[in-house]
Amino acid sequence: MSFKDLPLDARPREKLISRGASALADAELLALLLRTGVAGKNVLQLAQQLLERFGGLSGLLHTGAEDLKAVKGMGGSAKRSELIAVLELARRAMGERLKERAVFDSPGAVKQYLQLHIGSCSYEVFAVVFLDVQHRMIALEEMFRGTLTQTSVYPREVVTRAIHHQAAAVVLAHNHPSGNIEPSRADESLTQTLRAALALVDVRVLDHIIVSPGQSFSMAERGLL
Repeated sequence: MSFKDLPLDARPREKLISRGASALADAELLALLLRTGVAGKNVLQLAQQLLERFGGLSGLLHTGAEDLKAVKGMGGSAKRSELIAVLELARRAMGERLKERAVFDSPGAVKQYLQLHIGSCSYEVFAVVFLDVQHRMIALEEMFRGTLTQTSVYPREVVTRAIHHQAAAVVLAHNHPSGNIEPSRADESLTQTLRAALALVDVRVLDHIIVSPGQSFSMAERGLL
């Protein structure tokens, strides 16, 4: 089934034109990209299935080609390629914004950016956002990966990458696949260890952000730095 099979007032394209993009639900916006459904499932139902399977838009933004291929109706390369291209454009657009302005001019954007990149991973990831003297983003690097319960982080490697980027400051980040974003004692201890190591090369730790799909925790905002 395609859009033409839907009632006129339920067609996302007409709704967007008459009421604006903000009036559309996530599934409706996604349906505009997909254009057609599959046997027994219209395009809106297919869009909703994708959102539910991957944990909403943030999860979908972290989805790769092989994950999409496993979904009935997404096996064709054309549809998958178009969707992956749009998702990658969204990630890059947010990254460019953080490179143009100080990260704490828009703290919410930093959290969203980190959620898009590591929030939906099923394994634990430790990442570092390297910043210049004006606190604009130089690069985001995923530095360590672990299991669902533990990640080994080596301060010397973080310091080495900070020197490589000539960073003046960093934002530390990792995800909690369990969905509980409260920091553990080990998280707090690691933060202080990295803070001390980076201070030796005159690099400030501005924050340590913990993310999961749709959630984030800032140690700086909670006074833990």
